[in-house]
Amino acid sequence: LFAIGSTLAKCSSAKPLLAVTSVSPILSATIVCKALRDVKDKPKPYPYKDKRYRLWTAWYDRSTHRFDENSKIIIVEGAVASGKTALAKQLAEDLDMYHIPEANMDIKYINPYGYDMRKLDPQLPDSLKSFDEKNFCLDPFHFNVAAFQMWMYRLRFSVYIDALAHVLSTGQGVVMERSPWSDIVFMEAMCKNNFISKEARNVYLEVRRNSLHLLMRPHLVIYLDMPVNVVQQKIKTRGRAHEQNSKALTTAFLQDIEDFYKTKYLPEITTHAELLMYDWSEGGDPEVLVEDIERVDFDKYTKHDAKLKDWRLSKERLWEMNRRLYADKKARLLRTLVVPNFSAEELVANGEDWDTYYKVWYSAPGMQFAPGYNEEFGDTGLLFKSK
Repeated sequence: LFAIGSTLAKCSSAKPLLAVTSVSPILSATIVCKALRDVKDKPKPYPYKDKRYRLWTAWYDRSTHRFDENSKIIIVEGAVASGKTALAKQLAEDLDMYHIPEANMDIKYINPYGYDMRKLDPQLPDSLKSFDEKNFCLDPFHFNVAAFQMWMYRLRFSVYIDALAHVLSTGQGVVMERSPWSDIVFMEAMCKNNFISKEARNVYLEVRRNSLHLLMRPHLVIYLDMPVNVVQQKIKTRGRAHEQNSKALTTAFLQDIEDFYKTKYLPEITTHAELLMYDWSEGGDPEVLVEDIERVDFDKYTKHDAKLKDWRLSKERLWEMNRRLYADKKARLLRTLVVPNFSAEELVANGEDWDTYYKVWYSAPGMQFAPGYNEEFGDTGLLFKSK
């Protein structure tokens, strides 16, 4: 195994392969477990999902007043079926943080009123039919695989914006599974296994360059290391038919995912974030991880260091600008994912197909108006909504 950082521990089952020890002068040095937290004097969370954070609101509602030692973002990474979800949920509970599940295509296909847009497929042209994780597992050479992976990056980007909005608006930390930074692992593995063309990869990289720098990077990444043979056994034990019968989750593809994690993503993200890496072949005790997290010093760096610099903002006004950007201007950020590059055939649909798509898509139940503005589904107070 490679090493990133300064401390490398001997590894055994559920023990750290790697422990690296870092945020802002405004934020306290270490994360603490729920039992040791004192939040009685902390301001109430701002209702950012329902109210905008306007310029005049900033006069009396300062972002940093809600920050404490746990106002941080933790990302749990690892292979397919490695146990990320269970661990992330437990860490969020133990650290009194907010858990955000991994982004998936249900976010795109199940609308806010519960209607599954995949039901529209019989009415849609082939180029714009739904394509999700199950479809990819069963048919990795499909024409729509590139569009699927572009959507996965978009969804991870969108969900991470939500995480930033939550931390900056409420002061509560977030534990989430995977991130827009680690999405590159899957794109590279797909391209190497010829699931996606080089032209589509180039478009993806352009979109990534155009967008990713706008996000504040996480404080801590936890990587659950697991050899491919163990991953395959975990997939078998999990028992999901589309994974067990997958033409995509081959030994070569799973090995490529592991390799790109270790040679591309982890070196990139740890220029900013701290890293804890564990041999998770036999699982592990979340309490041990909590103790390790509590030992990470997030306040050891100066203003001249690259580590955690995204969270060392010097003025309250800068915190307010970022809070407003992530909580209220998400649409502006998502527009950076649109680039005028038409070089990849599988990422381009003709005008007739798009015309059919829009007519069918926006005629579906709950799609006539924006979420929250559909009276037929019980939405009320339309005249007074501010968000």
